[in-house]
Amino acid sequence: MEIKIKFEKEEIECEIFETELGKKIYEKLPFNSKARLWGKEIYFEIPVSSEIKNPKNEVEKGDIGYWPDGKCMCLFFGPTPISRGEKIIPASSVEIIGKIKSDLKILENIKSGEKIIVEKK
Repeated sequence: MEIKIKFEKEEIECEIFETELGKKIYEKLPFNSKARLWGKEIYFEIPVSSEIKNPKNEVEKGDIGYWPDGKCMCLFFGPTPISRGEKIIPASSVEIIGKIKSDLKILENIKSGEKIIVEKK
């Protein structure tokens, strides 16, 4: 399931996996939010509240996670403040719901507080 995430000056293309949680999020599109940064992770609140069935405590560059504690979508593009070496560690367990298809360097330009629009492609 293809989506676009638009920031104030940038846009990325992503794939949301056809899992139960992925479909639940996709059905809520489009929605707006505000970017928050935590190291090389952009996270933002979304209108979905869900438990996670496949928790991960380590993620890969380019993963999109759902963080149930904050009802947030998380875009991982490098180490977080609690990462060890090259391992990317989220604040707490996330479920991987998709993959970023665009160049991850784009995310380096995003500032905290930027408006975000998430929509179907």
